[in-house]
Amino acid sequence: MRDMPASDLSALLLAWYDRNARVMPWRVPPEQKMAGVRPDPYRVWLSEVMLQQTTVAAVRAYFLRFTERWPTVADLAAAEDAEVMGEWAGLGYYARARNLLACARAVVRDHGGVFPATREGLLGLPGIGPYTAAAIAAIAHDEAAVVVDGNVERVMARLWRVEAPLPGAKAELTRLAGLLTPEDRPGDHAQAVMDLGATICTPRNPACGICPWRGACRAEAEGVQASLPRKAAKAAKPVREGVLWIARRADGAWLVERRAERGLLGGMLGFAGSGWDGGGGDAPLSLPWQEIGEVRHTFTHFHLVLRVLVGRAGMEAVPERGMFLPGDAFRPADLPTVMRKAHDLAKGALSPP
Repeated sequence: MRDMPASDLSALLLAWYDRNARVMPWRVPPEQKMAGVRPDPYRVWLSEVMLQQTTVAAVRAYFLRFTERWPTVADLAAAEDAEVMGEWAGLGYYARARNLLACARAVVRDHGGVFPATREGLLGLPGIGPYTAAAIAAIAHDEAAVVVDGNVERVMARLWRVEAPLPGAKAELTRLAGLLTPEDRPGDHAQAVMDLGATICTPRNPACGICPWRGACRAEAEGVQASLPRKAAKAAKPVREGVLWIARRADGAWLVERRAERGLLGGMLGFAGSGWDGGGGDAPLSLPWQEIGEVRHTFTHFHLVLRVLVGRAGMEAVPERGMFLPGDAFRPADLPTVMRKAHDLAKGALSPP
């Protein structure tokens, strides 16, 4: 089977996908597509944005909540920014949530609420890059666009035995993926390769014995599949340090602030801080602050260590930064993960008297 034609490889993979496609709330199963059911570009787009840097398991519940609350792109475009950011909290990479709103509003404003049907048209929307545009075009519109995520890179590196390390090998892996992308059912093919990488051609201990491409895989033939793809050594992440001030009034209100739209955790609700995100300044109130510990969190490019200081504020207190949010309006779930960690640390010390 080694070096079989691309069309044969694609046919083998699609036959495997028809039997083994993962069930996902945003996906139209193969048997439904064959019966004429078309994927909803809105749901494809939303899932792809959510899945960036996040696992399928983590995304399912968010996707279901989003689509129940905002079932169409027009519904999402009309939503309040703060509500969307609150629902996004916990998925991380909050610039995606800002781009989500910008894109939804552009689709409604400039395209009559209908996503463009081509990769090139999709690239003109805010927050949609080459991967997401290719995924929507292929899955929702069956354009023969080449869809390459981490799973696809791994499968291609092993199938073709590409020894060059990532990220430098990305262009070559994309070219090889393109050789296999069929004109017929390109969306199913793209999802099939991703499923293959997620369930069989996994990073560790790939299940080569049940892989539909076993006889054609060059890495498996040489016994080097587990070592591919190779990756260039990463530089150590720097560590940033800072402080958070968390205050609460006797009526249960919490002192919070809405972060600037641009920058780290942009547009999210949080606690006043200093020294870690380019900002500075003193405590938001003059209080007898008590340090109760620290929280740690890792972002894409750095590790963060924050000292947490708490204080009880009087009813007459007027903060220099932020505002007091009534206890019945304060939802820890609306906070980004690092702020939720700080809240979890502080809530015992600041429980109502």
